[in-house]
Amino acid sequence: MKENKTWNQHVVKKENKSLVLEKIMENSPISRAAIANLTGLNKGTVSSLVNELLDEHFITESGPGKSNGGRRPVILEFNQLAGYSIGIDLGVNYILGVLTDLKGNICHEETVTINELNFEEIIKEIINIIDSLTKSAPSSAYGIVGIGVGVPGVVNKEGKILLAPNLDWRNVELKELLEKQFHVPVLIENEANAGAYGERKFGVGKDYNNIIYVSVGIGIGVGLILNGELYKGNNGFSGEFGHMTIELDGPKCRCGNVGCWELYASEKALLENAKRNEVKLPKNEAISLDSLIALAKDGDAATGRLLEDIGKYLGVGLNNIINIFNPEQVIIGNRMAAAEYWLKEPLDNWIYDQTLWFSQKDLQIDFSALRTHSTALGVAAFSVEKFLTNGPNHAITVMNK
Repeated sequence: MKENKTWNQHVVKKENKSLVLEKIMENSPISRAAIANLTGLNKGTVSSLVNELLDEHFITESGPGKSNGGRRPVILEFNQLAGYSIGIDLGVNYILGVLTDLKGNICHEETVTINELNFEEIIKEIINIIDSLTKSAPSSAYGIVGIGVGVPGVVNKEGKILLAPNLDWRNVELKELLEKQFHVPVLIENEANAGAYGERKFGVGKDYNNIIYVSVGIGIGVGLILNGELYKGNNGFSGEFGHMTIELDGPKCRCGNVGCWELYASEKALLENAKRNEVKLPKNEAISLDSLIALAKDGDAATGRLLEDIGKYLGVGLNNIINIFNPEQVIIGNRMAAAEYWLKEPLDNWIYDQTLWFSQKDLQIDFSALRTHSTALGVAAFSVEKFLTNGPNHAITVMNK
């Protein structure tokens, strides 16, 4: 019984400590008395927990605050520079890496373009980016606290990549490989789930609790925020709407299905349509999303129509999702969000004409202001939260030299 009591006390203390840190992060700068009022904990408990957090470098004292008649209170602030997180967005044709502080501010970033690379070549690029970001991190108490990687595929609860069809990956243990290489905690997440979380925490989703985030790159992924929480399904496989059939007699997808949504409404669909229509670019420039947007900006009507067709097909798939989930907000993110000017009107028109009228009530459709950074910021934030929850004694840390 004594052991159970000791264990329960340990659990309660850990939960109270997390609560105190959470309130400091949310309300910094703040006094000990204000923390006690917000948490309902007595002042002695708060003082003891604050002292531990000070010793662990998670918070700092920033001097006296305003007095209401008595002694001036000492003000506490969250120490966002106590450590750093790395977030990697592994796209099909790019890799984006960010180094963030513990509040999600980007301190450094790296991007590389990848085309037709094999597994070993992609892993080499990821390792190079992580190496570079690690070296760019300022000296801190905990160094790199974790690495998060968002991948365009199905990831199980243990972080194993079961299927990433657009990369031609199956049963990949990326988490194990990177932890062995860098000796820090690594988490692997579906890129659309991470993007949804990134938008909810840092982007245009801050004020909404029911969000459909649509990541439109070479493929399409969907992340769901339901009642303020990231919804991942029974085994973590929710959101594979890019592979819902919207055309019975459509072409075969790399996932094995036919007529998938991403075959009609993705960056890959745009590029293939441009090649099929023999779009001519100046100076023999290669066909890419950026070159096509530039051509449309220069007034090329045919290219503008190709982009508008993508918007219409985005509306076709979104119509189904909106009718199922009745969200407050839809966010279009990833690389295709840069084509908002051409996508928005045909997408909005399709939703207006096709979606059930009561599902349109109070519905907000936005394009991501974070653009391609939603996923990288989301996985970096996951790593930070895991570190702060577990505490410094439970994390594998690398001290910056």
